[in-house]
This record gives sequence, C-alpha cells and structure tokens, in this order.
Amino acid sequence: MTIPTNANLINQYVGAATFANGPGGPTGTRSSSGSGGGTSWYEAMSRAWGQTLDAQATEITSLSDAIGTGSDQPSQMVALTAASLKMQFMSNNAATSQNSVAESLNAVARKQ
Repeated sequence: MTIPTNANLINQYVGAATFANGPGGPTGTRSSSGSGGGTSWYEAMSRAWGQTLDAQATEITSLSDAIGTGSDQPSQMVALTAASLKMQFMSNNAATSQNSVAESLNAVARKQ
C-alpha cells in the first residue's frame, strides 16, 4: 500500500484544478474561450475529488487482486482494510465538502 507523505494532497488537487479552471468573472464561470471551457471552481473541486477517489479505488483494486491471486498474507489483509477505510474517510469528506459548498452557494444566490 502506498500512502502519500504529503498531508495536503487533496488541497493540491483542488488548487491545481482551480488554477486551471478557476472563475473568470463575477459569475464564477469562464467563457467558452477560456481554458476551462465554461467550468467553475466548484466543478474543478468536484473533478479533483473524483480523481482522488479514483486513485484510491485503483489502489484498493490492486490490493484486492493481489489477495485474490494467493498473496493473502496478514499484512496484505491489513493494507486492504486500511485502504478501504481511507476510501470511506475520503468519500465522506468529499460528500461533506460538496454539500457545504453547495449550501453556501445557494445561500449567496438567495441573497442576490
């Protein structure tokens, strides 16, 4: 199992995605001529979470495949369990952050 040593991995993904696709005007979206192709930072955050969760799912799949092919050592089982729990933690945080930001954007939209 590979555990990133950088605790700010999610922030890096979100930051890179926001930089590439960030807001270009007061509405929070770029025009179609921009590099984002009309995407907002909220969509960039969603893509970043998706990429991060996909990477973790790939790790879980590879650990599971290794166990399925006969490498069922206790250390492999513990690594799979840890990777699965990490996926659960990340999924919960992705949902919480998406919901919090969506509620905030909704509140801002109501006040305008």
